[in-house]
Amino acid sequence: MSAPAMIFSVSTLGRIDPLRRLLSSLRDQLHADDRVVLVAQDREAEVRALAREFDESAPGRLLVTTSPRGASIGRNTGVEHAAAQLDDAILMFPNDTTWYPAGSVATIRKGIGEAPAAAVAVVTPSGPRFELPLPGTRLDRSTVWSVIEMGLVMKLQTFRQVGGFDEAIGTGAASPWQAGEVTDLLLRAIAAQPDLAREFVWIVSANVGGVEEGTGLSPDERAWKLRAYGRGIGHVYRVHRFPLPLRVALIAAGLLVGVRRRREYRLRDGIPAMLGRWEGVRGRPFGDSLRTAVER
Repeated sequence: MSAPAMIFSVSTLGRIDPLRRLLSSLRDQLHADDRVVLVAQDREAEVRALAREFDESAPGRLLVTTSPRGASIGRNTGVEHAAAQLDDAILMFPNDTTWYPAGSVATIRKGIGEAPAAAVAVVTPSGPRFELPLPGTRLDRSTVWSVIEMGLVMKLQTFRQVGGFDEAIGTGAASPWQAGEVTDLLLRAIAAQPDLAREFVWIVSANVGGVEEGTGLSPDERAWKLRAYGRGIGHVYRVHRFPLPLRVALIAAGLLVGVRRRREYRLRDGIPAMLGRWEGVRGRPFGDSLRTAVER
């Protein structure tokens, strides 16, 4: 029995050069039934031109559509655009700055096997964004934080049963909660399908490439992104009813972001990180700002 098709659903603001790298990395790794969906939320004409360029070498495998802004709504839109006629598929959600090392798609396709969901590491030039737990580790309210969007692998049926990403949270969403969408998705999944916690696979034999969180941003933009992301993480702690001591610890740990992630941030960046987490845990921001984490 052949493996299900793979669908790569990519929300993009039209970053053409990184998109070209992503598509080039996938060019020789796709099966005939696989699909890459670019959900253009800006610079649509340029995205479509790039798609035509790629389609010459992989005809029929690249689709382009549009959606309102927001990574979560873009990912959901991409899945349904490609999967309307499919009973099953393996889903991944690369950013437009993600890429796939040679052989990684085959390893991921094999690695998920019959499991409903899995994760791979996202590795930047300075190292993994998060270390994966050892194979066999259960997915739970502690280990779920090791999965980030670009490393999530999920079967289409599971994704649909859980309801996809919550479009009210995540980067670019029309809310203050600018992160935490994959954590929220997986927490909902293990609540609705308890067996998923045991069956979840940590694919340590493959990884995908990514960039540092603050790449291309000014110091002020990086600090704001930390606060906006902190809001989203705090929101997840609140809506999924993490115990009060853990909420307090989350807020306090924000001050250490500049120490723990000193390759990316400065010591003073701990202040916006803490404030954002506090805003998320309390359920409303200080002030009226609804600015998104990333504007470009």
